[in-house]
Amino acid sequence: MNNVINWFEIAVTDMERAIAFYEPVMQVSLKREAMDCAELAVFPHDDPAVGGALAKFDGIAPSQQGAIIYLHTPNLAATLDRVASAGGECVFGPLVLPRGIGTIALFTDSEGNRVGLHQPA
Repeated sequence: MNNVINWFEIAVTDMERAIAFYEPVMQVSLKREAMDCAELAVFPHDDPAVGGALAKFDGIAPSQQGAIIYLHTPNLAATLDRVASAGGECVFGPLVLPRGIGTIALFTDSEGNRVGLHQPA
């Protein structure tokens, strides 16, 4: 195992709204994919063993109470500015972590999820 995380999904109720939030915030283009049971918008990733997507399907719902995933950002302050511009809200941080781990923050997205950001040191 090279990575602890190999795939993540961020639950959404309105895919168009979620894409309109995440594309400018993370400065990426998401690739839409449809399966029989799910609608996805996949984040770009170079490593085929690690990736993730926005996901809309029965049985999942956005939440501020569940697990927290952390998305990489090279500039936490700029990303938090984009979060606010896109209608999200910073709910924790920024917090500089000890031992050169980097800086983190948590935000609430357009769907009501609590999501983390990590800027390496």
